[in-house]
Amino acid sequence: MIYGVLAYLLWGLFPAFFPLLLPAGPLEILAHRILWTAVLMSVVLAAIKGWGQLRNASRGTWALLITAGLLISANWGIYVLAVNSDHVADAALGYFINPLLSILLAVVFLGERLNRMQLLAVGIAAIGVIQLTFLSGQAPVMALGMALSFGFYGLVKKRVKVSAAASLTAETLAVAPLALIYLIWLESTGQGTFFTEGPTHMALLVVSGAVTTIPLLLFGMAAKRLPLATIGMIQYLTPTLQMLWALFVTQEQLSPARWAGFIIIWVAVTIYLVDIARRRNRSTDHGQPLPANTQEPV
Repeated sequence: MIYGVLAYLLWGLFPAFFPLLLPAGPLEILAHRILWTAVLMSVVLAAIKGWGQLRNASRGTWALLITAGLLISANWGIYVLAVNSDHVADAALGYFINPLLSILLAVVFLGERLNRMQLLAVGIAAIGVIQLTFLSGQAPVMALGMALSFGFYGLVKKRVKVSAAASLTAETLAVAPLALIYLIWLESTGQGTFFTEGPTHMALLVVSGAVTTIPLLLFGMAAKRLPLATIGMIQYLTPTLQMLWALFVTQEQLSPARWAGFIIIWVAVTIYLVDIARRRNRSTDHGQPLPANTQEPV
């Protein structure tokens, strides 16, 4: 739970970082994120002597890792486009939709089951998402793209049988050649910004690898230890922070309909988290702690 909360808190602060990378365009930023994350994770994996996991991985595992790399790259690209075009609220809406998708995927593909309180929480959250998506006049195309890409990324991560560090390394290495080719083309045609905007800009583009890596590693560790449904519910930390950023920093206008949607969703999150705490306290009182990867059936 701590890994997941930390990951989502860090993602919630992303709107403060990516505007610093302007005037680089969304695709250039995406390519740098992929490239420098791959470089950093290659060093990390070598330091912890984890390359053997990838050398011994089966073709099926590599297929999952490559799929995860493509999904997370799509998610990064849409997110950077949203944030750097002053559509932080759109990005937040995507992360409001994603938890429900994660729960649906968990039930359909992983056989996770929800108890009555958790079903109530999910139902209330669904009402809030419907409110945000269809009643606030907000076109959901970008938000749905983010939700679908990250939702299926989480599902794939649940099925990968290597460590979080090895998984992230393989994911980024799988798409790094495309990123490198694109960056070389940008610089050769004079459209790149890496060498033209000064050392601070260059350093920030490199640092984007570390900024990307830390929350993804935390997410990977959480995904291996928590039910996907629980991961989905605590994800609401990220869009809440992003909506506060949109409101107070970029000063995007939020309609009363959107405020109502956020309140409804946080009622659902509170119910879900209270239920988790209640079950753990009850299990501890009986001397049998509840495993992190189990759910009470209905």
